[in-house]
Amino acid sequence: MHPHPAIIRFRRLPARYAPVIMPLILSLFMTFVVSAIATARNLGFVPAFPSAWMQAWGWSWLIAFPVLLLILPLVRRIVAALVEPAR
Repeated sequence: MHPHPAIIRFRRLPARYAPVIMPLILSLFMTFVVSAIATARNLGFVPAFPSAWMQAWGWSWLIAFPVLLLILPLVRRIVAALVEPAR
């Protein structure tokens, strides 16, 4: 018996999916936060805020995810040039 029976167990993805999963999760979190800040600054916390925020989040994620996929190799090269490799 598992120590935490309420925890749902699932199969982990193979390592080859990491280059897509990492920017997927990063883009979801970043666009969530940034779209909330931008929507709050533009509208304030009015009753329409949640729906406007979700619409802004959807559009920003649709743009951010493909952009991250394109620029992540460049960013990795820049980081490698700036940081000493691990020993």
